[in-house]
Amino acid sequence: MWALRLYRFIAFIAGPFLLLSLAARARRRRENSARLAERRGVTQATRPKGRLIWFHAASVGETNSILPLIADIFAADTDINILLTTGTTTSAERVAMAQNSQTPKLIHQFAPLDRRAWAAKFLDHWRPDMAGWVESEIWPNMVLACAERDIPLVMINGRLSDRSFARWQKIAPVARKLLSCFSFVMAQDQTTAKRLRALGAEAVEVFGNLKLDTPPLGADETALSTLMQSFVGRPVWLAASTHDGEESVMLDVHKRVQTDFPDLMTIIVPRHANRGDAIAAQLIRRLPDASHLAQRSHGQQPRAQTQIYLADTMGELGLFYHATNIVFIGGTLVPHGGQNPIEAAALDCAILHGPHTHNFTEIFTDLHNMQGALKIKDSAALSSQLYELLQEPSQQKILSEQALAFVETQIGARRQVLKALQPYCGGVHG
Repeated sequence: MWALRLYRFIAFIAGPFLLLSLAARARRRRENSARLAERRGVTQATRPKGRLIWFHAASVGETNSILPLIADIFAADTDINILLTTGTTTSAERVAMAQNSQTPKLIHQFAPLDRRAWAAKFLDHWRPDMAGWVESEIWPNMVLACAERDIPLVMINGRLSDRSFARWQKIAPVARKLLSCFSFVMAQDQTTAKRLRALGAEAVEVFGNLKLDTPPLGADETALSTLMQSFVGRPVWLAASTHDGEESVMLDVHKRVQTDFPDLMTIIVPRHANRGDAIAAQLIRRLPDASHLAQRSHGQQPRAQTQIYLADTMGELGLFYHATNIVFIGGTLVPHGGQNPIEAAALDCAILHGPHTHNFTEIFTDLHNMQGALKIKDSAALSSQLYELLQEPSQQKILSEQALAFVETQIGARRQVLKALQPYCGGVHG
């Protein structure tokens, strides 16, 4: 199994380079500089007494999907402790927002990078009674370290994209070795289940997608009221979770559609808020007047002259889904593979997206089968479709109603996952 041995050797010798990389990321605010030691498996936090269940969620999407399940576990068993690791600062902020009286024993740590020594330090300190990994981020050294310590491993909401499946097929023996370490695999859909079985996973069942069975994103009522007042009488649309290269396209679309809708307001919520200043500078260079852009992270609200509202803040996507009816899903006009459209669908939005949707192939396919989303191929097509939806609000309504109907067919995954975790958590009842 040369590929696995090579991986472990590279991870071993890469220690100094990983430390330099962490320091560089901290300078760019992509790591929490005060908590860098956690990325080496070192922590100042104390392991609580009693049972400790460990969940790992890579980023914000996975974190949002697991937090309601964690609340369910706490509601069913007040004695249990839960450790939630994530890999990004944005997901850490999301966990901090969720820590309240309903999650009294929820501990957050940054996940250690996948070196054997760092994984060992992490596991030796926390000694989890079970490890639940959300979706399909598989770190070989950590998986094998859990298996060596007889820590039951469960994959929750398993997902395997076309690209990931193709990569794992090239190193099939490694995939088989790692997947055999999982006691139970809960797949999102039949396609993923089939792929995981082909790669060597055993005890695979399909429970549905946790991301489709989470409460709709909330919004601060005062902030929403203020925002809605600034939009009165104006047509508004939202480009949500945009990636590099898409913001300039949204400006092109805005300029085209503005010909027929002079008061058009375009809201852009970048996927990574720390890109806000760079995006603002890029857009201002192409606007007739800098006052045509307002930037939320600078405390600015939309005004009469605002044409582009750059909402580059964390944790407020729900606010803008509540405030708008037409949403373009970012990451789909560039080869990123798209962001999750369900949050928009659950809040009664008419959904538009580009051709690159491989991160959520089945969700987008099912949305289309329900006639709950519209696919566009480029900026010109997006402009044309946006114009039609603004011109015909009845089309907006039909599209958003069908998207919401799709979401409502997906309810129930969380209850099934909670029940399936009972033997591993002990004392938890669905």
